[in-house]
Amino acid sequence: MSTPEAPVSQQAPQTGERLLAILNDRKARKVLDIGCGHGALSRSLAAKGFEMTGIDPDAAAVSAAREAVPHARFEQATAEALPFADASFDAAIFLNALHHVPEAVMRQALAEARRVIGPAGALIVVEPLARGSFFEVMRPVEDETQIRAAALRALEADIASGTWQVARHDTYDRLSDFAALEEFIAYLVAVDPARKAVADERRAELDALFRAKATVSEKGFRLIQPLTLYELHPAAG
Repeated sequence: MSTPEAPVSQQAPQTGERLLAILNDRKARKVLDIGCGHGALSRSLAAKGFEMTGIDPDAAAVSAAREAVPHARFEQATAEALPFADASFDAAIFLNALHHVPEAVMRQALAEARRVIGPAGALIVVEPLARGSFFEVMRPVEDETQIRAAALRALEADIASGTWQVARHDTYDRLSDFAALEEFIAYLVAVDPARKAVADERRAELDALFRAKATVSEKGFRLIQPLTLYELHPAAG
């Protein structure tokens, strides 16, 4: 499942705007949302006229996405075994999702994305880096240091193998504003309800980190999450 976007400050360049610019530049219409979660990205892009399809391994997430975006298509499937024909889409997106794919099949997931977009398609991968104040406050609840690094290794190895051309690579900060610690914890739990017990147990530690790492903003408190974005095109041959 992909990680849904946290509340984003309007002062920051938004991931959605970056994705939209790439898709429009590529004249993409049929878009695959890999690790769609509850359908937030698909809902946003469908509202802008894109023909959206989403996949997620979690049945409950797929059900929620179908309810949230009834005019899009959602299937329960894994990234490493996409149930679509070759060249079915103009573009595919992993939004905060590649690090949720089991490490052993991350490169298979990238190969599947390459297959379903065909030689003229585009793959967009957005991954959170294991640094920044958002990550530091989140880490006691779930430390993703190793799995985030594994996702980047898989991506970089796939690029180095010559199967992709890198059309764009940007690293930027997502600035997320929260009214208080409670809103931040609610976001983490919404991503994965299993985090609630850990958050409750380590509440004092989270509170101390939030006070130390967050900066004051107009809406309350701001946390920074660095993201890296790749736009990839299948290499010729």
